[in-house]
Amino acid sequence: MTSAGRRSSRPTRSLDARLRPSAKILPEHTRAHNRSLVLQQLFHSGTSSRAAIARATGLTRVTISDLVSVLMAEGLVEELGIIAESRVGKPATRIGMRTESFRVVAIDLVGGLTLRGAVLTLSGAFEHRAEVEIDGRSGDELLELVERMCRSLIASATAPVIGVGVGCPGVVSPTGVVSQSPKVGWEDFALADVLAARLGLPVHVGNDANVATLGEFTFGGAPENGMMTVVLSDGVGAGIMVDGVLVDGAGHAAGEIGHVTVVDAGGALCSCGRHGCLETVVSVPSLRAALAGLPPDEAAQVLSRTGQLLGALLAPVVSSLNLVEVRFVGPHDLFDGPLREAALDTVRRRTMPAISDQVTIEMATMGADVLLAGATALVLSAELGIS
Repeated sequence: MTSAGRRSSRPTRSLDARLRPSAKILPEHTRAHNRSLVLQQLFHSGTSSRAAIARATGLTRVTISDLVSVLMAEGLVEELGIIAESRVGKPATRIGMRTESFRVVAIDLVGGLTLRGAVLTLSGAFEHRAEVEIDGRSGDELLELVERMCRSLIASATAPVIGVGVGCPGVVSPTGVVSQSPKVGWEDFALADVLAARLGLPVHVGNDANVATLGEFTFGGAPENGMMTVVLSDGVGAGIMVDGVLVDGAGHAAGEIGHVTVVDAGGALCSCGRHGCLETVVSVPSLRAALAGLPPDEAAQVLSRTGQLLGALLAPVVSSLNLVEVRFVGPHDLFDGPLREAALDTVRRRTMPAISDQVTIEMATMGADVLLAGATALVLSAELGIS
């Protein structure tokens, strides 16, 4: 990659929350926080009056009035008429967020063979979709393909685009630097900065499993207190959310369970160069190969044994973090059935009742669109403070 693709110090909204503040709170931080509170309320609760927003957020009515005025000037919210009430006094005006007046471009790099993209409204409704075969491209060639798809999707949008979100496999920093992603041929590559410079729009890049977790959290009704999303495709990765905060890790590699060794002897060679990683057993290509030509009963046994292996790996994570819900992202014919049931049974058998009585394992609510929805949520979080 050229020097333009190296690390950048570009400031970005962090998705983490810190127990020990490391810097003083500046007035602009307070304003941004309050702005986010108002947009969150309108995004999730629908239309409301200024007084109701003040009650819900705990902010003063004067603060709410000032914020609403600014947001109206930005075109993000609008007045929708008088609220019919029986109270005496000046009638309240209904305020709503203009979620259908802006667009997000979302890119899913996870599929392996196919690059998927879409234009979505701020509420997560799909306006336009696109797919193109990757044909083995990686590195600079893949970057060019992503850029062309982004330009095409931006041109197709029927409303202003506020940003581009990308779900990418591998280790990705909060600033959109792809530290390690052998599958796409990028290392220490500032993908967000490079695309932003080329497209002239804000670009936000996240690890695929973290992006899927954001998609399930923002649009799929996932709980904020203890959930994990396991993305099962060409590779295997997990996104973890605890108390409404994505777990990132010191090296931004939290959830990289695909390269944990689960077969001690005779394991297959993994893309990371080691043998016996979870990815060599549970990834979609590995499972398809293991099931090829088997009759249904034998296939079910293979899926069940694989589910037990996955459950044994998930159990200590679920127990350590007291997770209540695990969601699988992957083909239903492989993961929704004997494999999922065996994984859940194994997790429950290997954890104490206080954990096992609560935990569930289900398929992702958003299905195959979870990465595109999550890339949209990534932009909403970074640009508007909404999640």
